[in-house]
Amino acid sequence: MLEVKNLCKEFNNRPILKDISFTLKDGEIMTIVGPSGAGKTTLLRIIAGLETKDSGEILIDGKPFDSGKVGVVFQEYNLFPNLNVLQNITLAPTLVLKESKEEAEKNAKNLLLRLQMKGREQQYPYELSGGQKQRVAIARALAMKPRILCYDEPTSALDPNLRKEVEKMILNLKQSGLTQLIITHDLHFAENVADQMLKVEPLSEA
Repeated sequence: MLEVKNLCKEFNNRPILKDISFTLKDGEIMTIVGPSGAGKTTLLRIIAGLETKDSGEILIDGKPFDSGKVGVVFQEYNLFPNLNVLQNITLAPTLVLKESKEEAEKNAKNLLLRLQMKGREQQYPYELSGGQKQRVAIARALAMKPRILCYDEPTSALDPNLRKEVEKMILNLKQSGLTQLIITHDLHFAENVADQMLKVEPLSEA
């Protein structure tokens, strides 16, 4: 279970997040919605350990936050262009988790099968569509065995048909017990996948 308590963040004395609190149970999906400038991505980056908080608490299972338990799928996917799909997914597990190449590749192929990307192992990012890149980015994050998977605007660059595919994929991952946190401006998508929704608004400087 993820608990966020009274989280605050300022940039250059300008408040971005103020007293954000929520609880996300294991296996649930939370969507965080709001307009640009409301601090959605900042909140995700703090939870993922990519940005520091000014005050407040983040707990996983009642213990101080461990960013190693959080995976992130970035809006731009951030795949390594010089590595093929299989190499993109296995790089971190072999370096960080110290998995053998054989174990990492086996896990990667299982993830690609689950995400309907079987047969794409040797392709490079430039050969993939936006939706396919996103699936590789999800497989890469899942390969690190996170407790919580965060997404930054997963439907922003996708047409309506692909958006439906992303919905289906996220709900399928929920069936496996994965806890998911999704930043989105797409209210319809957010309502379709969420167990709970957190709405954030830009803070005035007053």
